[in-house]
Amino acid sequence: MNRTDGGTLGGIIGLEEWNMSDTVTFDAESRALVGKGAARAARRNGRVPAVIYGANKDPEPITIDPAQLRAARMQPGFFATLFDVAVEGGNQKVLCRDLQLHPVTDQPMHADFLRVTDSTRINVEIPVVFENEDEAPGLKGGGVLNVVRHVVEVMCRAGAIPNDIVVDLTGLDIGDSVHIASITLPDGVKPTIDRDFTIATIAAPTVAVVEDDEAEGEDEDGEGAESEGGDDSEGGEDDS
Repeated sequence: MNRTDGGTLGGIIGLEEWNMSDTVTFDAESRALVGKGAARAARRNGRVPAVIYGANKDPEPITIDPAQLRAARMQPGFFATLFDVAVEGGNQKVLCRDLQLHPVTDQPMHADFLRVTDSTRINVEIPVVFENEDEAPGLKGGGVLNVVRHVVEVMCRAGAIPNDIVVDLTGLDIGDSVHIASITLPDGVKPTIDRDFTIATIAAPTVAVVEDDEAEGEDEDGEGAESEGGDDSEGGEDDS
């Protein structure tokens, strides 16, 4: 089973051209049969087999338009995005919890959707975004931003998933670090890790050390050349 999101999981807002303030709706069809044979039949008919589960209701087998699913999963934060599934005249609000892809073509093969309401509490991974790098003395002085966590898993309501976790680098110098306790999270959003973990640090530059090593090597070569030159000169005086 593959969860593909480009390594980046986000909130309920995607790219500018995909306005997530308008919830994306998948046009689904119910399917009576389940199992591998039924799934293969659905794919032969140009559909992606899927199932909706949760909310104390029976699992509901469906099929989805593959073009809609492909377009959705190409956006940031696919696994933390709320979708509507329109099936048999009704809409169900869901989160995609698992997506199987073909190992060669990378096409969607099967999807699992979790039923949610605005009050359902879920665990989702939220991307970390860094801002004001130009205002960090450590970075302006040649330091390196060492990102420890590109995403942070939080628990929150399904109707209030944060877009991202913003880290302000203003004033940070070499040796400084950013911990989760220094980040102001929205109300009702709590990290799933119960400790003050590190998100990023500003490390000292390593390029200068390499240059110093190269310079030392050049000095040693120069000393060797002078020594050899002196020997040759002495040899010339002896010959005269």
